[in-house]
Amino acid sequence: MAVRLLDTNIVSFVLKGHSLATGYQQHLAGYTLAISFMTLAEMREGAILAGWGKRRVARLETTLNQLLVLHSDDAICQKWAEVRAIRRAQPIGVADAWIAATALANDLELVTHNPDDFQNIPGLKVITEAP
Repeated sequence: MAVRLLDTNIVSFVLKGHSLATGYQQHLAGYTLAISFMTLAEMREGAILAGWGKRRVARLETTLNQLLVLHSDDAICQKWAEVRAIRRAQPIGVADAWIAATALANDLELVTHNPDDFQNIPGLKVITEAP
């Protein structure tokens, strides 16, 4: 089965049952859904900062456990360095660079609602429903 990488915002939309999640279902159905280790960290950080209780954290962990987590390796580190260098004139955040690098190193399409964050990265395939 084909794999697609989800940006943190897509995981958040799905978790919260946000109305924007509906528009992305067509891009998720029938795929193995993966996240970067960075998205895993961002989702857990968000829960801590928001002071989520045990039930909500358990729901988050259930959602995260349904996703394939792609951890960092030498190939992803190399792609991260390349992304940061390529985007030096148009700086990209550290987290977004890790997510882009994960997609590139694994030759995956990235599903995001923030396509502007990932502009001008050669070889990166972005899927979005953002206007």
